[in-house]
Amino acid sequence: MAGETTYLELSQDGGGAHKFYEVTVAGTAVTVRYGRIGAAGQVQSSSFPTVEKARAAAAKKVGEKVRKGYAPAVAGQRAARAVTRREVTSAPSTARAVAPVLWRFATGSSAFGIHVDEDRCWVGNQAGHVHTLGHDGEVLARYQLPAGVKCLVADDFWIYAGCDDGTVYDLSSKLPFAAYEIASDVDIFWLDIREGVLDVADRNGGLTVIDHEDEHQWSRRSSGDHAWMVRRDEHAVYHGHARGVTAYAPDGSGELWHTPTSGSVLFGWQEDHAVYAGTNRRVVQRLSKATGAVEATYQCDTVVYSCATAPGGRYVFAGDSASSVYCFAADGTRLWKLGTGSGSALSMQYLNEKLYMVTTDGSLVCVDASEAAVSAAQAGSVPVPVDVKSAAAVPTYTPTRTLATVSAAPATGVVVECVQEAGRLRVHVVSEGYDPGWNVQFPRHIREAGARYVIDALSPAAGGFYRVRGEIRRLV
Repeated sequence: MAGETTYLELSQDGGGAHKFYEVTVAGTAVTVRYGRIGAAGQVQSSSFPTVEKARAAAAKKVGEKVRKGYAPAVAGQRAARAVTRREVTSAPSTARAVAPVLWRFATGSSAFGIHVDEDRCWVGNQAGHVHTLGHDGEVLARYQLPAGVKCLVADDFWIYAGCDDGTVYDLSSKLPFAAYEIASDVDIFWLDIREGVLDVADRNGGLTVIDHEDEHQWSRRSSGDHAWMVRRDEHAVYHGHARGVTAYAPDGSGELWHTPTSGSVLFGWQEDHAVYAGTNRRVVQRLSKATGAVEATYQCDTVVYSCATAPGGRYVFAGDSASSVYCFAADGTRLWKLGTGSGSALSMQYLNEKLYMVTTDGSLVCVDASEAAVSAAQAGSVPVPVDVKSAAAVPTYTPTRTLATVSAAPATGVVVECVQEAGRLRVHVVSEGYDPGWNVQFPRHIREAGARYVIDALSPAAGGFYRVRGEIRRLV
């Protein structure tokens, strides 16, 4: 059956919104496609009992967008806006020895995103691929996202990928979904998230803070552009950019301190009492979270692309633009410098005497960072790295394109309902055993007043809301 399609665009001058919204009705099915102009966008489909109800739902969606400034347009007439991709160079290492690499996995494209926890390793690359691996290098799963992955961040159990299409995807369930939709004029450079509150650093030096309902809380414009660092704790949000690091109160009430750094900040890390900024002037600087004072400087030989620490800052690691990795003592004493063997490290993380790096050649590299292994490497004795291959049978997951429907909730499912509250759509739990006053963190683009959904499981989060765990289906 041929569908009836309405295509809308919202494009503003001066670098503002540049996005589209398309609704297609085919019988009792309604399909919504949305995203940045020029991109394929995200797709969500719903079914309705009758054709009349499907058309009414589509008309409601179109009306909501028109009231927000969208207007009818012809697809393809407006060009896509360019997305900033980090321009990096990588020279051969000048180190005499190569790091003791245990294993490496080639993702196929330059990689920025990394997260490592006790269970597994995550790596995301510029092609939009995210792989999960065991600590032995075994590839466990693969995700295909619509755009390049800028970074991977964790918030307790939940893993999020910030992508070039301005969307932050939740990868915690089998099927990823768009958890946060950043404004089209925000060119994501880096993310952090804590207790469901998302912090976004962007190309223009902006900082945008979004709550668990995917609603804007506050924003600030720091003094420098190209903000490649944002870290958050209960006391502040730490924003690193071309003119240094600025700390803001978590509620957005004001600036707490600003510290000029030696060069533009290209990466940031945090410990309980300090933040670490890697810069284009060959240093990592440790700043006090309380005052912003520079407490130590770690001198490298070329531009610093990434940094990380052992717990408590006992060791500080840095990756430079010449394919080398460094280790420093807490006071700034350089302990060693070794070649990565796989390009320059664009992000890194330390866990249990191993240093994990993602590099310019697209590799996820696992280095034995124990004292014994490094001493042996400096003497010229290194293990033969295992080159990990991705098995053809590894499952591949893509963001949900069709919202499945069920006529009855399974015994183990949780039923939630979308309701209007003070002019906004909220989602509350209907099933027994949950607090009906708590909101559910739920994708905004599939909310529809009066609709009920079934979720595999919910988990309570600090701050008094529930998070989705598992698949979302529409209850009809």
